Amino acid sequence: MAKYNSVNVKWWLVTEYMECFTATSSSAVSAHTVASVIVAVVEGRGLARGEVGMASIDLKNPEVVLSQFADNTTYAKVITKLKILTPLEIIMSNTACDAGSTTKLFSLITEHFKNVTFTTVQRKYFNETKGLEYIEQLCASEFSTVFMEVQSKYYCLAAAAALLKYVEFIQNSVYAPKSLKVRFQGSEKTAMIDSSSAQNLELVVNNRDPRNSHTLFGVLNYTKTPGGSRRLRSSILEPLVDAETINMRLDCVQELLQDEELFFGLQAVISKFLDTEQLLSVLVQIPKQDTVKTAESKITNLIYLKHTLELVEPLKAALRSCNTSLLKAYYNSLEDTRFGIILEKITTVINDDTRYTKGCLSMRTQKCYAVKPNINEFLDIARRTYTEIVDDIAGMVTQLAEKYSLPMKTGFSSARGFFIQLNADCSTLPHGQLPPEFTKITKMKNTYSFTSADLIKMNERCQESLREIYHMTYLIVCKLLNEIYEHIHCLYKLSDIVSMLDMLLSFAHACTLSDYVRPEFTDTLAIKQGWHPILEKIAVEKPVSNNTYLTEGNNFVIITGPNMSGKSTYLKQIALCQIMAQIGSYVPAEYCSFRITEQIFTRIGMDDDIETSASTFMKEMKEITYIIQNANDKSLIIIDELGRGTSAEEGIGICYAVCEYLLNLKAFTLFATHFLELCHIDALYPNVENYHFEVQHVRSSAVNKEKIAYTYTLSKGYTEEKNYGLKAAEVSSLPSSVILDAKEITNRIAKQILHRQKSTPEMMKQRAVYHLAMRLLQTVRNSRLDPDSLRIYLKGLKKKYEASFV
Repeated sequence: MAKYNSVNVKWWLVTEYMECFTATSSSAVSAHTVASVIVAVVEGRGLARGEVGMASIDLKNPEVVLSQFADNTTYAKVITKLKILTPLEIIMSNTACDAGSTTKLFSLITEHFKNVTFTTVQRKYFNETKGLEYIEQLCASEFSTVFMEVQSKYYCLAAAAALLKYVEFIQNSVYAPKSLKVRFQGSEKTAMIDSSSAQNLELVVNNRDPRNSHTLFGVLNYTKTPGGSRRLRSSILEPLVDAETINMRLDCVQELLQDEELFFGLQAVISKFLDTEQLLSVLVQIPKQDTVKTAESKITNLIYLKHTLELVEPLKAALRSCNTSLLKAYYNSLEDTRFGIILEKITTVINDDTRYTKGCLSMRTQKCYAVKPNINEFLDIARRTYTEIVDDIAGMVTQLAEKYSLPMKTGFSSARGFFIQLNADCSTLPHGQLPPEFTKITKMKNTYSFTSADLIKMNERCQESLREIYHMTYLIVCKLLNEIYEHIHCLYKLSDIVSMLDMLLSFAHACTLSDYVRPEFTDTLAIKQGWHPILEKIAVEKPVSNNTYLTEGNNFVIITGPNMSGKSTYLKQIALCQIMAQIGSYVPAEYCSFRITEQIFTRIGMDDDIETSASTFMKEMKEITYIIQNANDKSLIIIDELGRGTSAEEGIGICYAVCEYLLNLKAFTLFATHFLELCHIDALYPNVENYHFEVQHVRSSAVNKEKIAYTYTLSKGYTEEKNYGLKAAEVSSLPSSVILDAKEITNRIAKQILHRQKSTPEMMKQRAVYHLAMRLLQTVRNSRLDPDSLRIYLKGLKKKYEASFV
């Protein structure tokens, strides 16, 4: 366990203290944003142990997310949710880590999040009554239905109480009444992908280089706003499980692909939006102390708000001619009169030409002259003074340039204020250096930056004038914000619309760069000529495409083939395509149909030299135990190279036992293995199918040796490449007599195994009957054939059935 330093921190701003343990400050960084989420976690005690409540808030987004659920002894749900949140800080009760009685939950969380700051507070601050009071006080009226959802969720309410008080303390501000979005997030609305599977599949972080964009997120990320990027990330890690919602997204992507004017029109508007969620977060906080920094921040954010609201009408115009239900709903939401009311109130006080601009000096100018003239006489005087000082600075620099006959100009940075810049080679300067009245000289290539005593004094006068301007502007802005607070909740709606449109545009953009197709949702996983989306981005040539077919009647696929033949890539490809479909993206295939999955589990093998270590064997046993404990009939299970870390006999035994357990579920399972003995399990279980990756043997005329050429093509049946070790031995320097003996012994053992596992005619008939019944069931559920075509199809099924066991 990580070491913690115990310090006392005043909390309630009275005499009460909380106990705080601080590890190294968080360096947890997601695929694209610095961590900014604070999470409070609390677990029930006694008989309620295992019941967990969580509350989280992103410091850049004023939304409190509550969740409560029962977890098992592995606390898989808690760890998965925390991994998705990528927290900056985790708050827990001090009773969770009392000396000698540290809870298992606390130990697991600290083990998985070693670079995250942990803070413990007294258990009494996890108070469900106080939590409900907070929500009643702070929740915006539009989200008040959350009361009904959480009234009896005592643990998430307790977590909310500790979280909100702590956040107000560390930010030295309070949230305005009725200003927060509060929602309860049930785990049943999204599919669960455990953190190990997310890592195996490289969903948001590349395993070789965290800065590398070769991930599923990187493949799909063409978002233009921070909110769209965050939504894409959370969607990938928590795919939807409701087919209707997914199809609504797909309808939007389809319309964006078919209507070029709509696509480019929306993209042009969306790209102008700033971080709406972070803007909201600042606007709804009321500082406990007024400082120059808070004043400047409020003025800046009011300008951002004006900029954001002025984009509502262009966004409506872009959506006006849309046809899909979701886009129409967004258009109707933008008809909300509150957008116009807020903008009208702002424009009565703020100049029409005040704009968000890039560049610190331009933005400073916008802030200084944001408020219209004649609203505050003293403000007008202060601004005239500021203008005169800036003009004097420019005039002084011009005089200095003339005095020394050097091409000097005025520069500006937020850190230095105004300074002098000079582009000149050292040799052109008198005696190779600047005149002695200039100080704080820095040089970058041929550009000198410096100042003078007079300029420093003028900068100080400029800063003093700015402070007066910001103070008076701040008072006007605060009064304006108080008038618009009651209408500001419409921005939650706008933030949601912008981030979703941004993500959907990103999906459509990805489709234009590759031949993706729209997925369908049935009770079958069927992919025609699908390929790996991340590999396509990396490879020079398009990856080899393969088919996939799993149904309730054929729900267990065993895949064999030599090392490097494509097994692991193929397995990951299936999971990635499933995730893409369930987030509303098109999929890399010629055709695809998916069964909605509620859980995705992966156990992906490593290199052989690593796989044989005892520690790795224990790791894979833990991973398989986790899958067995949590999988259900709606799971997608991917297992690659199980049992390689122990002897062949034990490995086969473990694999066989795991297969038989999973075969009792209706989960879709793909199981890659080198143990060819497993392939014969299809004689006992008719829902098992065998597939293998083909290889070709090419003899080199130069060295007269045979080499393997990988086709990366999946075919039915199990591999004929049975003796990988013997083939490797043949090209080595082992004596031929040893190799011949090895071949003879191997053939004897293989014949004995084959004799024991040979299928009887009765078993083959039962398998054929089973497959026929499953095909008929699939036809009843999914067929779209007309009567004549259906008759022909059924006759074909009959012939296939009769031929299968003759």
